[in-house]
Amino acid sequence: MERKIKKILLVCDSSDSLLDFRGKLIEALLLKNEVIVFSPKIVRQDIRERLLGMGVQLRENDLKPSHVSVLSDLHYLRALYRVIKEIQPDVFFPYAFKPVIYGTLVAKFCRVKRITPMLTGLGYNFSDVNRRKGLVSMITRMLLKYSLRPDPGLRIIFQNKDDRKKLITRGIIGPKHQSYVVNGSGVDLSHYHYTPPRTTPLSFLMISRLINAKGIREFFEAAKLMRQRYPEIRFKLIGAFDPNIDAIGPDLYEKISSGEVIEYYGSVSDVRPFLANASIVVLPSYYGEGVPRSLLEAMAMGRGIITSNSVGCKETVNPATNAVNGFLVPVKDVSALVSSMEYFYKHTTDVVQFGLNGRKFAKEKFEISLINERMLHILQEA
Repeated sequence: MERKIKKILLVCDSSDSLLDFRGKLIEALLLKNEVIVFSPKIVRQDIRERLLGMGVQLRENDLKPSHVSVLSDLHYLRALYRVIKEIQPDVFFPYAFKPVIYGTLVAKFCRVKRITPMLTGLGYNFSDVNRRKGLVSMITRMLLKYSLRPDPGLRIIFQNKDDRKKLITRGIIGPKHQSYVVNGSGVDLSHYHYTPPRTTPLSFLMISRLINAKGIREFFEAAKLMRQRYPEIRFKLIGAFDPNIDAIGPDLYEKISSGEVIEYYGSVSDVRPFLANASIVVLPSYYGEGVPRSLLEAMAMGRGIITSNSVGCKETVNPATNAVNGFLVPVKDVSALVSSMEYFYKHTTDVVQFGLNGRKFAKEKFEISLINERMLHILQEA
């Protein structure tokens, strides 16, 4: 049996998306390394069994990523310190805000030789559209700057160029930092197969947590206007209610749940059947994305997209005029969203062509093997 050459400690803020977002990367890392995952409690038994079957070592914690609590964060810091001292990793790989901020601080304190934090989007804290001046955001920015101070073993990974540029502009990172950009988390085209989109009836699908900055209200308002004009069109929404500081209000949640305008399905374990039954996928987000996973999955299955001309989202629309796969609309612009939807209603042949273009664009830019090749270089070789 080939000897494992490095211990890689991967730290995340959610176990539910771990295999979807990082499963193929973990498989690639396991070929030459030990991989230990430090995750919030793994509730789903199928995820636990798959990880253990792959040969991943598991450590769990009580992190609640959307919960604001000094005491909870101190407990998480202590848990990070204990697991790093126990594992003594050669490579420390955290992603998402709390694992990046606290994990990088603790890994530096424990003198881990290679620390590779990945920022999978900057969320609210650096948003120009939804700028939050509160104490939480200010503290987050300060802690991020402190945790990412230059260090010989530190390599910062971004999922789009805009995020890197923003941190440079804000003085969070500078010329002394080693930083890299990868094209999101990638998508496995062998898992998300192409299927011809249905155009009768035309249907628009949104996949998102129910938080305001994802554009939930804008999708609902656009759906309401469209159904007044074209009552046969269907609108569908997949995603869990998120007890986030930006969670949608009870009034909007009640309107969505009523089913009068949108068919709401809550959280689902497999989005593929819903994508297969959708004509177009919509994400009017101004959240501060890395590269939205739901749009990559949509493109892989041959679905045209409508999304915001915002950080991360705009990466998914091909700028080539002869290979267009979707529309970019201004953030919070319901009328522009309606116009884009109406275009597909009036040009149903483009529903198919945009989808084919999207599948091709995903293969060229976002295919998981391309992303993982880059990630392996950063984690193991760079």
